[in-house]
Amino acid sequence: MEQADLLKTINYSGIFFSCFSDYSEKCIHATPEHVLLYLYSGEQIIEDRNTKITIGAGECAFIRRNHRLMMYKNSKDDELYKGISLTFNRNLLRDFYHKLNKSDLPQKVHFSEENVFKIEPRADITSLFQSLTPYFDENTRPTEGVVHLKLQEGIYALLNHSEIFFPILFDFTEPWKIDIMEFMNENYMDELTMEQIASYTGRSLATFKRDFQKISDLSPQKWLIRKRLEAAYFKMKNEGRKVQDVYVEVGFKNPSHFSTAFKKQYGFSPKEI
Repeated sequence: MEQADLLKTINYSGIFFSCFSDYSEKCIHATPEHVLLYLYSGEQIIEDRNTKITIGAGECAFIRRNHRLMMYKNSKDDELYKGISLTFNRNLLRDFYHKLNKSDLPQKVHFSEENVFKIEPRADITSLFQSLTPYFDENTRPTEGVVHLKLQEGIYALLNHSEIFFPILFDFTEPWKIDIMEFMNENYMDELTMEQIASYTGRSLATFKRDFQKISDLSPQKWLIRKRLEAAYFKMKNEGRKVQDVYVEVGFKNPSHFSTAFKKQYGFSPKEI
């Protein structure tokens, strides 16, 4: 295999095969979909804030959607880094959930705040990923039917591993639907469209707006602007920050829009603080 062939990631409709040569590949992981990854060889280090998780050959990890993580994909000794990832999009999960026998759903499940879960090797996990090795080794594209089947196997493997994955995978339905205000308070500075925010909270845009009306007299967009202005006011008033330092940080794209909105809310220019 040529050197150029060793530096690649192949996507087969949500199944990603990755192979890198004898060096460390550093990347930022940020995706709106849940990911289940498995290592055939090499080593993968995942940094989530102050936590470092190391995945070795034959090991597996689940990464929650909508979180930015730093990843290091390393060869180890004489072995190249070879890994595979299954990504579970919302449509797949909705279809899977609707076909479940609802009487089999757990009634009381601890809701975990963790972003990365290291999963110990099990027969169903190992057999799932080993069944994909021919496509990896022979560079043969699996059919759409096979891809769909393997993604479903991945979901079953997670649910069989622990009930903790029910509220994580199916956070678009009661009683596990994501709390809108909690999400907004944690992510109001991020550059997200209303459609993205709705999707991240497990709702269509129309359902998101309808649910938001139940908890706020403001529209979602007006709530975001007010929250960003409040954060900017605090930073300038209590931390001595300048306009040019805070407007982008709190989520505004240009200083004129920030100044106009600020004066409308507070009755004076931000430069007058």
